[in-house]
Amino acid sequence: MAAFHEVLFPLDVALKSAGGPERRTEIVTLGSGREERNARWAHSRRRYDAGYGVKTLAALSAVVAFFEERRGRLHGFRWRDRLDHASAATGAPTPLDQPIGTGDGSTATFALVKTYGGLHAPYRRPIVKPVAGSVVVAVNGVVQGEGTQVSCDPITGIVTFLSGHAPASGAVITAGFLFDVPVRFDTDYLEIDLSAFAAGAIPKIPLIEIRP
Repeated sequence: MAAFHEVLFPLDVALKSAGGPERRTEIVTLGSGREERNARWAHSRRRYDAGYGVKTLAALSAVVAFFEERRGRLHGFRWRDRLDHASAATGAPTPLDQPIGTGDGSTATFALVKTYGGLHAPYRRPIVKPVAGSVVVAVNGVVQGEGTQVSCDPITGIVTFLSGHAPASGAVITAGFLFDVPVRFDTDYLEIDLSAFAAGAIPKIPLIEIRP
């Protein structure tokens, strides 16, 4: 049975990868030449190629072991996107980075999200794999104590206010965090190149984002 393994792909290899978000748009050209465009996906799906980062035998061995333990495409895992892995555009996360909800006096759980854009059609991306210990939460700008007022599940990205600390009606809840992308291998075969002396390469290691 397929599962999600809460383990991070080798970071030294991931930092030299290529990839980014993919959208699915359906375009119908009318007889007049005008277009009708419809989004097939509500959320983007990220694709990566980690093959660029495998340059040594040590890295090659680590990737092969990781691939075998995941059983190829069977099990998901965490991936660190070098470009997009934090709530802040630059610098360390702060508790004011991202709005994640508004209190009503009784709701105690809120999902982490990251918003892209802000003028025409901002996109709110669900964040389901925050880095453990990185999440900081504020209510109306006041930082909430981790473990005393609020907690965050690193497996689901759900922020929970503890008993007696549900945000008041109209209170703005914000959060800062680091996060990983849930992915799986998009191949059941690794082509390994050992032609170079004392080095090795895997030309392509395709990965695709999943919803765990």
